[in-house]
Amino acid sequence: MGLFKLLPLLFISFSAATILQNGQIRPNDYRNTTVTARDLSSEPAWVSYPPDAPELSYKGRWDHQYISWWSAPGLKFGFEADSVAISFGNYTSDGVLIAYRVDGQDWLLTNVTANSTHMLVGPRTEGNNLTHPSIHTFEMRVTNWAYGVQIKCVHVSGPAARLIHVPNFPRTMELIGDSLSAGQYATLEGISSYSWGLMYGLGNVEFSITAYPGICLHDKRCYGNLHGQTFQWLKTPDTSGRALEIYGDGPDIPDWDFESHPPADITVINIGTNDNNTANNVTHKDFHDSYIRLIDEVHVRWPASQIIVLSLWEGFGETDNMWIQGGGFVDIIQDVVRSYNNGSLNERGGEGFVHYFNTTGILQHNDIGPLYHPTDVGHIKLASHLMQYIKLTFGWVLDQTGPEVQHDTLYWNDQTSY
Repeated sequence: MGLFKLLPLLFISFSAATILQNGQIRPNDYRNTTVTARDLSSEPAWVSYPPDAPELSYKGRWDHQYISWWSAPGLKFGFEADSVAISFGNYTSDGVLIAYRVDGQDWLLTNVTANSTHMLVGPRTEGNNLTHPSIHTFEMRVTNWAYGVQIKCVHVSGPAARLIHVPNFPRTMELIGDSLSAGQYATLEGISSYSWGLMYGLGNVEFSITAYPGICLHDKRCYGNLHGQTFQWLKTPDTSGRALEIYGDGPDIPDWDFESHPPADITVINIGTNDNNTANNVTHKDFHDSYIRLIDEVHVRWPASQIIVLSLWEGFGETDNMWIQGGGFVDIIQDVVRSYNNGSLNERGGEGFVHYFNTTGILQHNDIGPLYHPTDVGHIKLASHLMQYIKLTFGWVLDQTGPEVQHDTLYWNDQTSY
């Protein structure tokens, strides 16, 4: 049996009604948070903030219309209020699942849609039902990598209700990748991915997951994506169908404004699986040159960023009675990393800022799901190893000490005899 290739399915039919988990329908009885104008009028006087209010902090990539892109983008702000509601604009995907929480409480889930308002925090919401502190923090994340939301307005109510700006964390990370990093086929997709587990798990880190299923590193059409990451990483939107509907594939695609956002202290790159598939016909030279180009693009924009390059895993194949892990572009990726550390590319910024992370041995064959992507456990294992690597290599302290990271991954036995 040969080693299988990862075959991303870009144009699958998403459904807010049915999600399969281990072959069974997973309950998704998420709370209905939709409210009407009449519902709002029953509350005390509301104070409304526009999407460009300075109190609002957008996480990940959002465009000038306050439309979210890529995997697990978010919104964060402080508030002093009894209730918080958000109105979503017409570019919000129908039924997109969002995760949200108050302070350090566990994530809550709800489906939102275009041109709707959702009461996400009330007097009884976990965290907000405490009298101390009186000022709370609200976080929201889009769970999916192809869907998104548009923020139209944020509302608060209660005596002297107000929003408060929450300062950014002191550390920033960026992850560039494809479906493996975007969380495709994980239980809750983007917020179940190793990318999420790594960066949220480190704690006190601002981050962006610039990853999309099926995308190649080399700039060419791959599995419906019109461009590779050497092109798309420089742009605000991803390569989704909704991005094409809004911006097309021409000069109207907005560039990402790197200067208006904090530089990444660490950039993780995990890409190349789609390039390595014969269906996309990317040559070794094209892959090598494109990797150099992407690293150069990162280094020009963030000269102080430390770059971690992950080796590719290509799943497992059975040989005799053993499962053997495959790899892709192994020698080429190592050559790319060495070229930044042996003096031959000093004109590109010196030595020592590109690091190689070998994924071999972290995942076993049962850490790969039926659709060729990591299981939730596989994602957690990879995130945990990367966290320790960053701690040991760069001296980062693991600051996350309590708040839930992955949601719906609580597996335990609570029987004393069985």
